[in-house]
Amino acid sequence: METSQYLELFIEESREHLQTCNEQLLELEKQPGNLSIVNDIFRAAHTIKGMSATMGYSDIADLTHKMENVLDAIRNEKAGVTPEVLDVVLTAIDQLESMTEDIAAGGTGTLDVSETVRQLAKIEAGDQASPSAGSSGEFRSALVYDEYEFMVLEQAAAAQMSSFEITVELQDDCQLKAARAFMVFEALSSLGEVIKTDPSTEELEDGEFGNRFQAVLVTSGKAGEVKQAVLSVSEVKDADIQAVTAGQVKGRASAEPKKQLKSGTGSTADEHSDEQPSRQKVSNKTIRVSIDRLDHLMNLFEELVIDRGRLQSLSRDLNNQALTETVEHMSRISGDLQSVILNMRMVPVDTVFNRFPKMVRQLSRDLGKQIRLEITGAETELDRTVIDEIGDPLVHLIRNAIDHGIETPEIRNRSGKPEEGILKLRAYHSGNNVFIEIEDDGAGISKDRVLDKAVENGVVTRDQAQNLEDREVYELIMASGFSTAETISDISGRGVGLDVVKTTIEGLGGSITIDSEEGTGSVFSVRLPLTLSIIPVMLVRLGNEVYAVPISSITETMLIQDEDILMVHDRQMIDYRGRVIPLISLHQVFGAHESENRTAQAVLIVQKGSKAAALSVDSFIGQQEVVLKPLGNYLTDVHAISGATILGDGKVALIVDSASLIQ
Repeated sequence: METSQYLELFIEESREHLQTCNEQLLELEKQPGNLSIVNDIFRAAHTIKGMSATMGYSDIADLTHKMENVLDAIRNEKAGVTPEVLDVVLTAIDQLESMTEDIAAGGTGTLDVSETVRQLAKIEAGDQASPSAGSSGEFRSALVYDEYEFMVLEQAAAAQMSSFEITVELQDDCQLKAARAFMVFEALSSLGEVIKTDPSTEELEDGEFGNRFQAVLVTSGKAGEVKQAVLSVSEVKDADIQAVTAGQVKGRASAEPKKQLKSGTGSTADEHSDEQPSRQKVSNKTIRVSIDRLDHLMNLFEELVIDRGRLQSLSRDLNNQALTETVEHMSRISGDLQSVILNMRMVPVDTVFNRFPKMVRQLSRDLGKQIRLEITGAETELDRTVIDEIGDPLVHLIRNAIDHGIETPEIRNRSGKPEEGILKLRAYHSGNNVFIEIEDDGAGISKDRVLDKAVENGVVTRDQAQNLEDREVYELIMASGFSTAETISDISGRGVGLDVVKTTIEGLGGSITIDSEEGTGSVFSVRLPLTLSIIPVMLVRLGNEVYAVPISSITETMLIQDEDILMVHDRQMIDYRGRVIPLISLHQVFGAHESENRTAQAVLIVQKGSKAAALSVDSFIGQQEVVLKPLGNYLTDVHAISGATILGDGKVALIVDSASLIQ
């Protein structure tokens, strides 16, 4: 069957079902006795298995089948819902996601999942999951045998030969573990045949295990001979030899995946595959549209917006009533069309937020902290282009809050706080912007520590540090290369700090502010525009040229008299509502001709975080929605210009980047 035409659908469906598995597994951890949650996870996994088998991705189907067996064991109360079991299942989900993304990138979707399969098989056999050998060196005694190994044990018994499970423990200071393991197997091979190892031979050769490993030997020798041969190898601390027969391991045989396209778990899977037929009716109300088609539609509409402005300009010049009425009607229709198209491109921030619960859970376990993540406003929508870029900055902010913000249970106890820290992630609309806030009830930011580090790194001088407001002090942690971390960890603090987060967010036309109280917690607030394609601007005149300033950065427009201008250290300043802020002449910035006879100046008050400035222009033309066009690869270094737009009269207006002027 030709499957390429279904590839995009397979990838999207797999992503959705894997996300369902992630969310429900985290919910199952909170409600281990709620078996209906297990049924939801099972249905999602069963769907993934069926789709991947149909598409020919057998590795995904096989791993999902193993995961299904564990879920079935949980559902039938043969396995418990423990953090260790969930760790293994979540690892399987991570690997399925990696395989799916590999297919999306043009790969084959293959991945070495042998260790995860081994752990899943142990759980299925009634043995609880254990940490990987590489991390702790601990093994369970119950090895899991496949059909071939089971058959060898039977044949050995028929031939009057003995079979032994051997657990070898190396000395704690053993430096060449892989070499010692090789020497042990050489000694065992002289007595018989090694039919199984745990970990695998590849992991043993790479030294990816702790101080213990296991082997199964078929031999005509005695247990004492086997133990003596193992202990003869230097740096072997101990060896445990246990006789084993096919009858003893019969209940530990691993289940082989059934190569079926529709069902690989028998009547149990079929029983639950059609439990909710009503869901099909809901899915019929939506269709999947390629992102490329939406981008093409948006490009066409941008051209329409430009032509709309041109028609409005011509209508005013010709002063024809019929033409004016037609243009006004077309403007209303195109305005409605603009709203529809922009809504089509809007995506809930939930598509970004849904990756965080699992991440917070894992980081909490890694750091030995107790953290509860609370998410609100996940239904808030953003333009797809913004969604694509905001994920990594939010990941970094959350990792910093977990690593640097929330304390360990012991420290929180001494501070009179509950052992469990709270991390709040919320999103909400405000005007033409979306705000995303990351709040924690941790240690907060130490102003003195930040200032000392800033002075030490040369970010500010000691004199400047004394005059900074609280919020300005907190913003220092977003300076390039700034870090107050005492030690470098895998969680955060490897040189890619908040300066990268700040740069990314400002590149999206947004901003980030920080509020904190030492000992109480911190709030990082990210402001983002709803869309990056069509933006409202204030058109201003400089000499004979027209410039556009985004409305999102303007707080006020006003006229000032020349006598109101102050000179401070040879810089022009004005008094704005009790604050002295710099006055920046756009005429000087862009080399425009400046009127000599004026007595008053039109200024725009623009703001970036806690900083503000006044931009001097000749006059205001008015507000207008314009299409933001990039300057291209040849004009990347143009100062204080973020793009351009085409006006109704066909002329090009440059869009002012007020944030860079304040900087």
